[in-house]
Amino acid sequence: MAKRTTRIYWFSFIALLLLALMSSCGYEKRIQKSDYDYGSRTAGDPKTHGVKLYGSTKNKADQHDNTFFEYSNTLSNKVTQLNGVGTAIVMLTDKNAYVGLALDWTAVGTKSSGNTNEQRNGDAVYNTETGSSHWDNRQLITPFNSYFSVNDHSQLSHELKQTVARRVREFAPNVQEVHISANMDFVNQMNEYAKQAWMNRSLAPWTDDFNNLVKHQFAGGQKMPAQIIEYEKMRAKSRRGESIIPDTR
Repeated sequence: MAKRTTRIYWFSFIALLLLALMSSCGYEKRIQKSDYDYGSRTAGDPKTHGVKLYGSTKNKADQHDNTFFEYSNTLSNKVTQLNGVGTAIVMLTDKNAYVGLALDWTAVGTKSSGNTNEQRNGDAVYNTETGSSHWDNRQLITPFNSYFSVNDHSQLSHELKQTVARRVREFAPNVQEVHISANMDFVNQMNEYAKQAWMNRSLAPWTDDFNNLVKHQFAGGQKMPAQIIEYEKMRAKSRRGESIIPDTR
């Protein structure tokens, strides 16, 4: 009787142990397949399946010569809903979709290697270099106490970019290419264009600047457009006579 009781005890223990291990493995697999984890890179992760959905696929020299661009509120919201993304700005053109990402800590593995450590968060002051606690709220990403940036888009996780591109193509299936970056300067400039759209201003006067921006970020272009805020300062000083740039209001 004692042996039988002992045997039942051990069978029960082993069964519970196996159940716990299976549950643990199942939980781990669910996390790896979710948008909480962009760094597992396991063979069974659906985020790694299929052809690459982002970056240069057409290999055309004029791929970034867009004839127009527009802010997509829908796509910006859809991408922002992904874990790991604090906020996203998506622009659509006659050819492509361009995505600016401001990252947060709601997912792991957003970089292909290393940590997201370009920002210094948690300091008592806003800017530890100047000691200032002032922020004019103009820029979306700063070096201090803000969302996170990744300088080179090639350093972003493949799984993250694949997930973002899949989300974009789900709602904009006709785009030829999806280009994604979390570079601080790129995201802040994209944010300035978005502000123009939010104020119901035409983005047409900024098309050449936008093309310079995306070429600089994704095609080795050497010209970086000036900040819109600088244009606005010059325009404010030139109310008499011809404006420096077309007034879109």
